[in-house]
Amino acid sequence: MSTQTLTIARLGAQGDGIAETEAGPVYAPFTLPGESAALAVNKSQGTLISLREASPDRVEPHCRHFGPDGQNGTCGGCTLQHAANGLYQTFKRDLVINALKSKGLKPDVAPLITAQPGERRRAVFTARKTEKDLLLGFNQAESHHIVAISECPVTSPGIVSRLATIGKIGAAMAVNAEPFRITVLETLSGLDLSVDGIKGFGDRERRRTVETVLGERGIARVSLNGEIIVEPTKPVIEFGGVSVSPPPGGFTQATLAAEEAMAALVLDHIGKAKRVADLFAGSGTFALRIARKARVHAVEGEDKALKALDFSARNTQGLKPVTIEKRDLFRRPLMAQELKVYDAIVFDPPRAGADVQCQEIARSGVKKIVAVSCNPTTLARDLAILVAAGYRITSVTPIDQFLWSAHVEAVATLEK
Repeated sequence: MSTQTLTIARLGAQGDGIAETEAGPVYAPFTLPGESAALAVNKSQGTLISLREASPDRVEPHCRHFGPDGQNGTCGGCTLQHAANGLYQTFKRDLVINALKSKGLKPDVAPLITAQPGERRRAVFTARKTEKDLLLGFNQAESHHIVAISECPVTSPGIVSRLATIGKIGAAMAVNAEPFRITVLETLSGLDLSVDGIKGFGDRERRRTVETVLGERGIARVSLNGEIIVEPTKPVIEFGGVSVSPPPGGFTQATLAAEEAMAALVLDHIGKAKRVADLFAGSGTFALRIARKARVHAVEGEDKALKALDFSARNTQGLKPVTIEKRDLFRRPLMAQELKVYDAIVFDPPRAGADVQCQEIARSGVKKIVAVSCNPTTLARDLAILVAAGYRITSVTPIDQFLWSAHVEAVATLEK
């Protein structure tokens, strides 16, 4: 390890500053382009010691837990709180632009739809029982060290204000000092806590958990490894006015604002389509909104999510017919012949993307396609498949819902 003073040339894909040296790039968290920084350099990793010259784009972080000198350690949830809005938003948009360019795609990319503090309705905490209490917070970047948090400007006030209650429930569930995760979703009927990673959970812990939850207000459900432990009331979220009770730990978009922005782009592009296929449909984020105006076939591999979607569709008046199909689209994609009957296709896969399914979509000739993605790299790969088959990208919109992180969503629309 050596101490070097280096100039930061640019931001990398993970939000770290990158300095170019004769030995190769050095990645330095918490630095910005144009800064001169004293770094402790170990191979390609640089640890910020001090700034010799700060960027005019450097701003004060919003949270006491952020940065190399964060209180009680550096929370790993955010990477770019120190960057001014202009630089930060350009960085996010460029993640999408550069991924598309890597596949030879150069469509117009819209300005970033921005995120605001306090919008995150879903957060994943790490917890560990100690001799005195429960340690509740986020893991330090690239570490198992848990940074206990007392604030979080990213997460909704409805979650942050209940940190003590969440900790109390976690302490009741803990069996030993092994770390575990608590995923918290803020729903219309209360907080939904989905816990995983606890082994040896027995009758004593179950009774203790039930008593603790029933002694608190505003907790809709607590589950462990997908099993409901106590459910004072059904957790409820809405997809375009359709009420849904998601399964324990089920996927939801992290912010309502981002979800609504994505849905608006989807609905606008499919227009007057009468039959729509929604692939990787989850609990109905798009399918139930589309069903206000078109027949929908929702395909999803996760059984509980699909059942939640189906129950809501069957119990909501005013929707067009919604059919469901449980299917692993990675191993058994809908074939081109099956897809030909639809006027539009929407797909929103996990980070791995949907290359095998896209090959079938490409052969289907369906006129309108909407691709929703949380990974610009796999989105670019999937779009390249469609473009090679004669589809034209009509719009790409980056959407921020993981504020001050290196993650960005995107919605791409295509026509043939």
